[in-house]
Amino acid sequence: MPGPGYAFFGDEERANVQQVLNTWSRTTAAHSYPLGDLTQTRLFEEEAARRLASPYCLSVNSGTSALLTALAALDIGPGDEVIVPGYLYVASVAAIVHCGATPVVAEIDETLTLDPADVRARITPRTKALMPLHMLGAPCDMAALLGIAEEHGLLVLEDAAQACGGTYRGRPLGSFGRAGAFSLNMFKVVTACDGGFLLAADERTFQRAYGFHDHGWFPYRAEEGPGDRMLGLNLRMTELTAAVARAQLDRLDTVLARTRAQRDALAALIPPRDGVVRRPSHDPAGDCATVLVHLFEERAAAEAVAKRLGTKTLLHSPKHYYGGLPELRALAAGDTGPCPSRRPEAAWRRQDFRPGALPRTDDVLGRAVALTVGTSDTYLGADAGITVFSGPDEIAAAAERFRATADEVLG
Repeated sequence: MPGPGYAFFGDEERANVQQVLNTWSRTTAAHSYPLGDLTQTRLFEEEAARRLASPYCLSVNSGTSALLTALAALDIGPGDEVIVPGYLYVASVAAIVHCGATPVVAEIDETLTLDPADVRARITPRTKALMPLHMLGAPCDMAALLGIAEEHGLLVLEDAAQACGGTYRGRPLGSFGRAGAFSLNMFKVVTACDGGFLLAADERTFQRAYGFHDHGWFPYRAEEGPGDRMLGLNLRMTELTAAVARAQLDRLDTVLARTRAQRDALAALIPPRDGVVRRPSHDPAGDCATVLVHLFEERAAAEAVAKRLGTKTLLHSPKHYYGGLPELRALAAGDTGPCPSRRPEAAWRRQDFRPGALPRTDDVLGRAVALTVGTSDTYLGADAGITVFSGPDEIAAAAERFRATADEVLG
């Protein structure tokens, strides 16, 4: 089962989909989209906004579209720099590149999230926004990052794709910045098999986002309205996707209760020992608990343990690692092939994006081994561990396997 939400698919999702098939709310006739509150997309947006404590929510067709739409809504483009962590997903930097801005990668700390001190060191007059990523469901240090943003007059766009329902100091992730982007693909906390959505903190951001995601229409397909005219794209979520997403959103608390209980049960059976520690967290209570990450003191030990468990360290997931993206190196060198809409420019930082450019990030990822709790993703390096339906015996066996493997390697 790729993600915890996927494991909970049931009658509610089927019933919502059947309702769409029975009524077919969105027809193919031009301009026939109903504007009432009974469409699945509108209902999902209203419910997600309430659940995640945001005044505005906009559904889109993927998490990547959520990022791109949010960047457009925030007027981020050529000449702007956006600071992102070196541990991320390629979609984060791809969205920045395609909107014409320049990604600037910064170090992570042992939480696997942005290091605020390194963020501060990378701010220049061109910096316009910070994009903290709540990686593997764990919250960033939002207090420190928001403080830096306020001090320097920067926008904050949260990438909460992997952390729907997570919190920081009791507040939902994705609701701290001017905008927050979420994914609903099959590996996420809740899923519609694909799709995404974004939260917007103010009316102008929402209006611009709406126009960008739907051919320049004002919210809910009005011809005229207050705000900016946008030359938009078609990034809308379908009614069928929204039908599944609504049922999954209703399950969010159930899913998180299960992942957290399973994580706690597994962690309790892996006591501390020399040579390895559990990944720290900026807010343990707010972690989505889709994985349980351990950090070894030595990279060689982590590599050996991962290999014997049939997995890999987090360093070996190229599209989640700045050093595994040769497309960025090519763009920085002036090659427009990876992004034909970009022209060579001098705006790129003197970053070569090669492994070693962020030594602390390389070190932490090279020492990190993730045990799956709710998200099973071989590419990510989360494919050894348990599932949301594992019973006590299976949990105990997984814990014993990890303990015994670590003992064998560490001595």
